[in-house]
Amino acid sequence: MSSAARGDHELAAALATGAGELLVALRAGGLTGGELKAAGDARSHEFLFKALAAHQPDDGVLSEEGADDRVRLERRRVWIVDPLDGTREFSEPPRTDWAVHVALAIDGDAVAGAVALPALGLTLSTGAPPAVPAVPSRPPRILVSRTRPTEHARLLAEKLGGELVPMGSAGAKTMAVVRGHADIYAHSGGQYEWDSAAPVAVARAAGLHVSRLDGSPLRYNQPNPWLPDLLVCRREHAAAVLELGLEAT
Repeated sequence: MSSAARGDHELAAALATGAGELLVALRAGGLTGGELKAAGDARSHEFLFKALAAHQPDDGVLSEEGADDRVRLERRRVWIVDPLDGTREFSEPPRTDWAVHVALAIDGDAVAGAVALPALGLTLSTGAPPAVPAVPSRPPRILVSRTRPTEHARLLAEKLGGELVPMGSAGAKTMAVVRGHADIYAHSGGQYEWDSAAPVAVARAAGLHVSRLDGSPLRYNQPNPWLPDLLVCRREHAAAVLELGLEAT
């Protein structure tokens, strides 16, 4: 596994926090609906893209809101960013389940990253890995999409005796597991690399299990940035989820 320099962790956290502050101010500025969504995506992307060009001009960049510069495939170091994860939730004040993702992949491994939860004034990062809290004995809390809950998640809840918990962005879901508010995020509906790179880096640094649903490792900066599935969970649930992971996929 390739390692990141201390400055990489600090930069990821600073950029995610800065973009989040920009988005909070924008959200309070009077725009609504589609105009707010479009402005949030564009302004956060511009902020992150310019900052990465200034601080790490030799690294590749893959952003949800930017054209895919295939030069990234020739770089060992590639920043993978989602300037606004959970655009729908961002446009629905006072919802807090939206995020900013900034990650660094080295040789395909997400080794540094930060997830800002701007509406909560919180950034979680690999530079200061959060401690996953102990949780009381309870049925597993399984995170699902607010708008597209999957049959796979329903099956997991049924077989594990768990509770489905709807939530917005992928970053918010993953950080809910990190923060002890939920136990399992098993996504079978497919995502892009920018949806999971930073959340996965932070979750792994915090000591959670992260993998594909079949247990294989997550690889980033691939020619096709589509990732079919994702598992982030407390380690005590990993074996059971992996055992069931392919039954509904």
